[in-house]
Amino acid sequence: MTQTTDLDTMTGPGAALDTAPAADAAPAADMATGAEVTTAVDATTPALGGLSLGTVPLEPLTPDAATPEEAASTPEGSPHGRRRAALSPSRAKDFQQCPLLFRFRAVDRLPEPPSAAAVKGSLVHAVLERLFDLPAAGRTEEAAQSLLDPEWSRLQAERPDVVSMFAGPEDLGAWLAQARSLLTQYFRMENPQRLEPAEREMLVETELASGVLLRGFVDRLDVAPNGAVRVVDYKTGKAPNPRFQDEALFQMRFYALMLWRLNGTVPARLQLVYLGNGRTLTHDPVEAELVALEKHLDRLWETISAAAATGDFQPRVSRLCDWCSFQSLCPKFGGEVPPMPPEGVEHLLTARAAPQ
Repeated sequence: MTQTTDLDTMTGPGAALDTAPAADAAPAADMATGAEVTTAVDATTPALGGLSLGTVPLEPLTPDAATPEEAASTPEGSPHGRRRAALSPSRAKDFQQCPLLFRFRAVDRLPEPPSAAAVKGSLVHAVLERLFDLPAAGRTEEAAQSLLDPEWSRLQAERPDVVSMFAGPEDLGAWLAQARSLLTQYFRMENPQRLEPAEREMLVETELASGVLLRGFVDRLDVAPNGAVRVVDYKTGKAPNPRFQDEALFQMRFYALMLWRLNGTVPARLQLVYLGNGRTLTHDPVEAELVALEKHLDRLWETISAAAATGDFQPRVSRLCDWCSFQSLCPKFGGEVPPMPPEGVEHLLTARAAPQ
């Protein structure tokens, strides 16, 4: 079952957590399951097997830049001293959105200018990760706010180009104020003093039976006393319209598939926390939908490898082109596509293990 919940206030410690579906919720078909998507309005979040569940908001569906799973590279298992390639949720979404975008990011690996929205998301994620380094009693909003400036300094040291996003000190100040407001919203949605995550920023890799390697980073993994697993992802934008909830859940089902194939147990709950408007999207996956997703990813990889073999990564025009960094190289916008680097193709194809 999939639910979207509004969290305008937060329950105190020990309060009962439940979710009541709105009477006028309009059901919609859910991918591969036949489940219904409902909208729930409540001031709390549901409880799962003894876990206290919280909430936070999600990002508009805009293109993703390079992700942590691409940054995690070690010189083993592939040519040119690079880690074996893998299919991530972001790159899978890229190919489905626009094969040429996928090529520029996964094959050519072209640099992209920093995005204010993406960098703000990285900053807030870093603060929330550091917050759980503190003892439970110290996980207050004041502590989180005090972490923001040091994390911003660290981010600037790692990526000096982020300063170019701002016209001046006032512009930067307004942007940092937005980040602070997202942290305030987080504390309206969850009580981190009641949570002890099993994992944070967890790198997950698994190879499907087809030989395709999957890779991703999970923001937070919670495990209840009864062993039930909740996968949590923070989003700094707003929760999507119900029409786009299935697309938003693609990333979470991807994580669920990897964890299921690694551990043999389907996660009990997937939870997207949207800090932008104080809503949470939850879904309780079933094995059948993960089997369907695995088949879909195998077919997707076949299409990707065919495009790599022919060099034919076609552009696809959509409203998301407005956010694309590569319009100057796109023939749909009068650009000229550069030659495809052979070493990039060679590395991409390492994502599928050679038959034994």
